[in-house]
Amino acid sequence: MPASSSGSRPTTAPSSTSTARASSGSSAAAASASPSASTQPASSASLGQTSSTNTFRRGSIRSPPARSSSFLRTARTRVLVELDIRNLAIAEQLRVSFSPGLNVITGETGSGKSLIIDALSVLLGSRADADMIRTGEETARVEGIFELEAGRTEALELLEQSGIDAPEGQVVISRELRREGRGPVRINGRAMVQSQLVALGQRLVDIHGQGDYMSLLRPAEHLLFLDRYASTTAQRRDFARLVSQIRGIRSDIAGFVEGDRERVRRFEQLTFELGEIEAAGIEAGEEDALRDERGRLTNAEDLTSLSQAVFEALEEGEVSAVDALGRASEALAQLAHIDPRLDQAAERLATVQSEAADLSREMRSYGDEIEFNPQRLEQIEERLARLATLKRKYGATLGEVVDYAAQARAELERLSGGEQTVEDLRTRETDLLKEIAVEGEKLSSARRTAAASLAATVESGLAELGMDGGRFAIRLLRQEDAEAGVTVELPLEECLGAGENAASGSTGTTRFDRDGLEDVEFLVSLNPGEELRPLAKVASGGETSRLMLVLKSILGSADAVPTLVFDEVDAGIGGLAASTVGRRLRDLGRHHQVICISHLPQIAAHSRTHLSVTKEVAAGRTSARVAELGAHQRIVELAQMIGGPSDASVAAAREMLNAAGGGESR
Repeated sequence: MPASSSGSRPTTAPSSTSTARASSGSSAAAASASPSASTQPASSASLGQTSSTNTFRRGSIRSPPARSSSFLRTARTRVLVELDIRNLAIAEQLRVSFSPGLNVITGETGSGKSLIIDALSVLLGSRADADMIRTGEETARVEGIFELEAGRTEALELLEQSGIDAPEGQVVISRELRREGRGPVRINGRAMVQSQLVALGQRLVDIHGQGDYMSLLRPAEHLLFLDRYASTTAQRRDFARLVSQIRGIRSDIAGFVEGDRERVRRFEQLTFELGEIEAAGIEAGEEDALRDERGRLTNAEDLTSLSQAVFEALEEGEVSAVDALGRASEALAQLAHIDPRLDQAAERLATVQSEAADLSREMRSYGDEIEFNPQRLEQIEERLARLATLKRKYGATLGEVVDYAAQARAELERLSGGEQTVEDLRTRETDLLKEIAVEGEKLSSARRTAAASLAATVESGLAELGMDGGRFAIRLLRQEDAEAGVTVELPLEECLGAGENAASGSTGTTRFDRDGLEDVEFLVSLNPGEELRPLAKVASGGETSRLMLVLKSILGSADAVPTLVFDEVDAGIGGLAASTVGRRLRDLGRHHQVICISHLPQIAAHSRTHLSVTKEVAAGRTSARVAELGAHQRIVELAQMIGGPSDASVAAAREMLNAAGGGESR
């Protein structure tokens, strides 16, 4: 424990107090040099004592704590920036800030270290019950702020699919627990269901020690890890495109074959309909012309009498209208001869007289052409009725009927060519199967080579961490599929690893999917004499955490999950192995943010950020406290972990930090 906390940096301070926090750390470093000083960090904020700027706001997106420019320059990957815990177990009000790289959490047994990991697990969707809520409170809340690096990450893609904006890559997740009923879950202020939270959490954090979030314990992830290690991800994507093509072709073939009866029925139906339309011999504008003719035949008597009346008014009588207009036109012409100003009037009257004479002749001719023809009227009615029937069956207008006929004709052509189409599709299927077989064998070969290399590297890493005799292998499983597979000569099962190269069976015709010709599963044996078993079935605890550490450090940037959490990684080790674990954790921090709970100073010495957790009792209530330690406080804390507040322990702690390179302390 630190000798004095006036030099420590409390993680509960919000961004507005970051300057004061830093100055506090520098000003008190010398004052707390003595190992005999108090072991409680005085400046680490109690969970019940937060500033007004630490108010938890429902669904809001708060700015993360301010970071110095040097911090931003060294941030190498997307990170969990801050965790805010309210009324969870012994945490009344707790805000913890994390940095990129390795973050180590230390403290005495029962101080509340695991509470931070439990809160993170709850935040990301793990099961939680009312017993986790602080005594005397009705609700508990956890909120986390994540900053995702620019670019298309899996987490950002999932948020986009869910319709959630992540401005500048910032994601704020909050979850409330209630004694009665289910509490709300919010991501960037939007209410979400827990299943969405779990899916997002698996893309943000791997918690090693809590199986729900350990991606390496999910066999479906093993093939992806192997492909990243083997640099065959692009090769797998190309293979997946071939599989998509053949699935489409097989779907088309199935549609033709399974729907043959329907095809015949449809062919006969279209043949009848097209014949009915073509037999009608529809002509453009025909319907309107028939309606006009029907109107004339129906009203023949009225048309004859009215046209005769017009003719008689213009031509008959003692003085017909045409004759009267003629005499008037001659008189006006004489007037215009005398007075030229009447020329235009004379011309107009002459025009009227001429139009009247033409109209008279037109009415006479029109009346002569009109006839009453009941037989023709009946033919028109029948034709219009036939056209109406076609419109009722095939379209609202004759134009739509004609369009339907064109569509039916085109579909008939396709149906009539169905047999040839199926033959063409089967030829394309055969060609694709050959291509899939070739590319699939190439992908399998690359995976076999990479699997042997990865297994040997893992076993070497296990030995470095004090797990001599630990074995690791990768099993490739294939299945026969005589109906839909590809013809290749590959074993049904291969077990590849250091000293392992077992194969059994032969596929002949192998099942394939978008990922290739095989399934991949990691096998492990952590104790001499024990057989290899699936990774997911290995007992949990420190050994499993160290195995995860080895795998994660080897895969490095191949692992897409940004934040890795290790609990119990130091169980059962010490000395050189502990220092090796610390170095591997630090190296892993070059590609990921790493959060580790540890009891060993050899591991804590490698941290970039060192958080100390304590607890206190005030007014009869227990509250956890957390502080980020400055350089001097780290020495005192390490000394306490080594053997207590003695000069020898302090010297050993200082030497340990120097050997670890200062842990890249910020």
